[in-house]
Amino acid sequence: MVIGNLPYQTSEEDIGNHFSQAGQVTNVKIVYDRETGRMKGFGFCEFSDAAGANNAVNTLNGADFGGRQLRVNYANKN
Repeated sequence: MVIGNLPYQTSEEDIGNHFSQAGQVTNVKIVYDRETGRMKGFGFCEFSDAAGANNAVNTLNGADFGGRQLRVNYANKN
C-alpha cells in the first residue's frame, strides 16, 4: 500500500500499529528526502495477504491519523 498525507512526526511503528486494524502488517517504510533527511509525508505498508490490503483501502483511506486525512491506495510492485 502507498500511504499519503502522513503526519511528519509519525514513526514506522505508529503506522504499523494503526494499519494492523486492517490486517497483519508485514513491513512499513517511511520515505525520507535524501538531502535533508526530512520525511516526505508518504510511505508504504505491506500486508500478509490481499484481504488486509483491501480492508486498509476500504476502511483507512480518508481516515484521521495524527490530525491528517490519510490517502491509502494500492502500490505498484515496480
